[in-house]
Amino acid sequence: MSATGAGVIAPAPAWRRTVGVVSALTGAAAAVGSVQLVTGTFTPPVSDLRPLGLESWVLPGLWLAASVAVPCLGTAVLAWRRSTRMGPAAVGAGVLLIVELAVQMPFVGLDPLQGVMGTVAVSLVGLGWSSARRSGTKDQP
Repeated sequence: MSATGAGVIAPAPAWRRTVGVVSALTGAAAAVGSVQLVTGTFTPPVSDLRPLGLESWVLPGLWLAASVAVPCLGTAVLAWRRSTRMGPAAVGAGVLLIVELAVQMPFVGLDPLQGVMGTVAVSLVGLGWSSARRSGTKDQP
């Protein structure tokens, strides 16, 4: 067995890998959803948006990209790079996902997927908060 030394990278702890995988999958799904909304593919009825004065799903698609896809994919990159900034990024991505869910419920109604994504959001916040508290210390696998 080799000890962690010069040029040898210690394996990432399981929680960091979990944040990386969950963030990457969530970001990828949000990116696909954004493209679908912007292109009008598999979208809910436009009548859901009329109370907002919108006539297409383009703006909500861009909102989804900015509020979920980009922060989650950024968190995934920071997790894979073992950055000490991953914790605050995960907290931010989780909070933005919670905001996204809260904003969409009045317009598209309740769906079981929102419960799943709510669990993902709370997990990102919790793991990110825990990581942020440990920033500056060496991660233990």
